[in-house]
Amino acid sequence: MNDKVFKIILFVAALVIPLICGGVIYSLTIDASDAFSRFGFFEFLTSSEWNYTIDNERYGALPFIVGTLLTTLLALLFCIPFSLPVSLFIGEYFKGRKIAELLGTVIDLLAGIPSIIYGLWGFYTLRPLIMALDISPHGSGILTASLVLAIMVVPYAASLSAEFIKMVPNEIKESAYSLGATRAEVIRDVVFPVAGSGIFSSYILAIGRALGETMTVTMLIGNTNQIPQSLTATGNTMASIIANQFGEADGLRFSALIAIGLLLFFITALINVAGKFLIKRARIM
Repeated sequence: MNDKVFKIILFVAALVIPLICGGVIYSLTIDASDAFSRFGFFEFLTSSEWNYTIDNERYGALPFIVGTLLTTLLALLFCIPFSLPVSLFIGEYFKGRKIAELLGTVIDLLAGIPSIIYGLWGFYTLRPLIMALDISPHGSGILTASLVLAIMVVPYAASLSAEFIKMVPNEIKESAYSLGATRAEVIRDVVFPVAGSGIFSSYILAIGRALGETMTVTMLIGNTNQIPQSLTATGNTMASIIANQFGEADGLRFSALIAIGLLLFFITALINVAGKFLIKRARIM
């Protein structure tokens, strides 16, 4: 195979990705157009009404946008205090030792468990515990869903962060130690500045997974079409409302669900773009 043919094959393979992305956006936009034209884009975005009664249909995405962002941000807040120490344990303090390899294997195993398994565990274990502690009388809600989401993304974020921490050159760390720096000072002044952008990107990827999580959230959030008034209140996310109602939807409700899917696509894309921008800025600084 000569070089020209090889370049053509690479170009065609690379071109497939933007074509697929464009096709997804186009098809979703076409199917969502009925909802947007009926209610208007901004009204659909800001309305909290979700009524599929015949001859009185009104649809708005605001409760599900709020539910999605709230569960994702809470999951990230719960995730960081656990995933960061684990990544330091594996990637720095016990790097290369058997205990780190064993823990890394367990984390990789947890990261590969299907989300519905976490949902079942949360429903039959965490939900009754929350009810018994009187944190939430019904057991399901934003808090429960966020806790299980955090447990899901901790292995994912910890594994990726540990890999970036391992990539910090030993020569830089040894130089700091030779100047009298302690282990904590090396982590603060050497490891974090060098691996910081990679660690940040791992949390961006974790956010992306939490944003689109469907089955776990559907089983735990309570599935009510309202804006959550507290962390223990029930609600819905953009993914869970689609999972709950897509099978029986038709007409305008079908278009509204597709529109929510399109909005979720753009929210995820926006967060990823913002994350890459912040990573580039961190590298420049």
